[in-house]
Amino acid sequence: MNRAAVAVAAALLAAVPLALSSYHVGLVTKMLIFAIFAMSLNLVLGYAGLPSLGHAAYFGVAAYAVALVTLRVSDNFWIGFGAGLAAAALTSALFGLLALRAQGSYLLMITLALAQVLWGIAFGWRSLTGGDDGLPGIMRPGPGLPWSLGTGTAFYYFVLVVFALATGALSIVVRSPFGRALVGIRESARRMEVLGYDVWLHTYVAFVLAGTLAGVAGALFVYYNGFVSPAYVSIVFSAMALIMVILGGAGTLFGPALGSAAIVFLENGISAYTERWLLVLGLIYVAVTLFAPTGLVGVLRRVRRWA
Repeated sequence: MNRAAVAVAAALLAAVPLALSSYHVGLVTKMLIFAIFAMSLNLVLGYAGLPSLGHAAYFGVAAYAVALVTLRVSDNFWIGFGAGLAAAALTSALFGLLALRAQGSYLLMITLALAQVLWGIAFGWRSLTGGDDGLPGIMRPGPGLPWSLGTGTAFYYFVLVVFALATGALSIVVRSPFGRALVGIRESARRMEVLGYDVWLHTYVAFVLAGTLAGVAGALFVYYNGFVSPAYVSIVFSAMALIMVILGGAGTLFGPALGSAAIVFLENGISAYTERWLLVLGLIYVAVTLFAPTGLVGVLRRVRRWA
């Protein structure tokens, strides 16, 4: 995406609260949060070639950390948000040590199993997590910030700034020698080893960075919903992030953001007519895999070439 397109997209996003209703502002806010989540998975899946079905673990751990700190320790934003990021970073660092011993489908299953362990803890440890009832009553941040984010517009602009910072940071990472090394590892890990690269260290650092960024999305989402439940660490959230990446275009910077916008939009529209959203999600995954393997970004590139 060239600079002109980025500038137009930034202007349109900045004008959202001025042009849309509060309901639609909330919908775009959710799209931006899930865009961060999908882009975090894309770092390991699209660039490093590491499949994961447990990425919701870091999203959910950060959400629970923010909720518990806010409800039981302090409602200061920096304390809660920092706890969420620390929890996601530590969890991804630990899980990476275990998961990266495997490759391919074995890695996929290990990440799923590790995430399910966290889901079991969240579901069963009722005194801490509230069990399947979750933890309600998390207020949007105010203390610790120079302005309150209680209104939908203020929170939207806050999320937009975080999204811009996350996108900028990811852009630097994927264009750096480290990011290019990840692409090389995705294409041929053995060749990169022969060239002298520490493949395990590169993938481990990418794994931790992706988990921490997923924690950013989880922390924002718990403020957005004011609630956290075991669903936040479930396979449904992990699969949704995976489909967002594939739908938008794995290995591209903005593809996962497009995929998240499409999925949130479809979920919002389809759920008004049917409760079988997961079935629709599965059908979307199959259709994209068969007919648009390069995702929406690939489709847009082909349209530009034809135009």
